[in-house]
Amino acid sequence: MHFAHLIQTPFSSSTGWDELRSRRPSVVSLVMFIVLPMSLIPPVMLYYAGTHYGDAFIPGFGDKAWQFITTIFFLAELLSFAVMGWLIHEVAGTHHPEISLHDTYLLAALAPIPLWLSALGLLIPSLVVNMLIALAALAASCLLVYHGLQGLKLIREDVEAMSVTYTIMAASVIAWAMLLSIIWAF
Repeated sequence: MHFAHLIQTPFSSSTGWDELRSRRPSVVSLVMFIVLPMSLIPPVMLYYAGTHYGDAFIPGFGDKAWQFITTIFFLAELLSFAVMGWLIHEVAGTHHPEISLHDTYLLAALAPIPLWLSALGLLIPSLVVNMLIALAALAASCLLVYHGLQGLKLIREDVEAMSVTYTIMAASVIAWAMLLSIIWAF
């Protein structure tokens, strides 16, 4: 797949999605080549920010057990991928029961990519900048889910795709908040 097509997937229901669907990467290859490497970015960046910026970033940020926190965070990310694939299948399946589990896990692997990449913003020691990057990433993830539902031919109607996207993203925001709460719990 061309990088230009991949960049257009959040903004189009056609560009790139047909090629992704025709390639049909296995769930194992999705995990090995997308989910595992990409889900390593946030824990590594959190560890970097926590050990290098400390309290200059956020008060109390430097006194955390970053090795433990980032390990739990990574494992929680992997669990959230499994849960989101199942959730997408269940929610989209209420509208179209013939939806394949494979396609829903493909979407579950692609949708969080902007959020994973947003962790690179932690290279900049500014809470405001990182919040703006995270919000932009959340918007891009919403667009990926919406266009992915249509691009993968899981749902054809705009209103149904919006409804399913809303439900999936509401659950995603809750999962994201739970992941972030791991940082403050320890």
